[in-house]
Amino acid sequence: MPIRIPSDLPAAQTLREENIFTMDIRRAETQDIRPLQILVLNLMPTKIVTETQLARLLGNTPLQIEMHLMAVGHVPKHTSREHMVSFYKTFDEVKEEYFDGMVITGAPVETLPFTEVDYWPELCRIMEWSKSHVYSTFHICWGAQAGLYYHYGIDKVPLPKKLSGVYPHRVTHKGSILFRGFDDVFLVPHSRNTTVRREDIAAESRLKILAESEEAGVYAVSNDGGRQIFITGHSEYDRDTLRNEYLRDKAAGLDPEKPKNYFPQDDDTQEPVCTWRSGANLLYCNWLNYFVYQETPYSIRNIEAI
Repeated sequence: MPIRIPSDLPAAQTLREENIFTMDIRRAETQDIRPLQILVLNLMPTKIVTETQLARLLGNTPLQIEMHLMAVGHVPKHTSREHMVSFYKTFDEVKEEYFDGMVITGAPVETLPFTEVDYWPELCRIMEWSKSHVYSTFHICWGAQAGLYYHYGIDKVPLPKKLSGVYPHRVTHKGSILFRGFDDVFLVPHSRNTTVRREDIAAESRLKILAESEEAGVYAVSNDGGRQIFITGHSEYDRDTLRNEYLRDKAAGLDPEKPKNYFPQDDDTQEPVCTWRSGANLLYCNWLNYFVYQETPYSIRNIEAI
């Protein structure tokens, strides 16, 4: 089934070229079903790239999805004002609405203490609001660290060097339906300078560690019932995202290490091979099916009473 997005959103043309089914408003309104309302809080600086990555995954499911975009008050440097005005809402514009699911993306602010991020107070209001207005919230990378800190007091810690590459993972919580259908070992990209300690998460009785990596650490965490899910990696990344980040850091004179397990023969002149796409699609499909579609009330406003 399709994802419903504005026909003039830049992601729409990309998805059509990839044979991912998108639907215009007139056709969606003639179907006798209620589409899932998914809100994306996009904190990444390259808004259009992230929109496309997430729309690709949200749209590759058997469910009809209506994707809404939200931004914080921070003014992005890499996205035009026209794009933001055309496609993004503010928190004030959505705070009276209810959503089946929400995605909170990562952000390039991980080396700052949370309280020094200029939009931290606004993000805290949004995360508090999500508990009564969103059925299941899916946090990614820095968004996961921010959520673990705000909801459970689990702070991030700096890594000795940047974690960048594609790492093998295993499901460590037997019976986890978020990872139903996954291979015994699956690959996920990571790109971050901070982490969360396993012992801090394990000490919180309200949380379950679902999947981990020997090299990259804890990957997936959920609270009881899956109303909050925290993913420390970037399964949504495109084939060339890690390369673009590596070349950006290299051009900035940061002397970055090559992303691990990414370039063939560790040669950064070669085209990277995407080894995580199937797992990414299954992850989002499972989240939407088991934690959103199967659980959210048909009358969406009843979320607040749950």
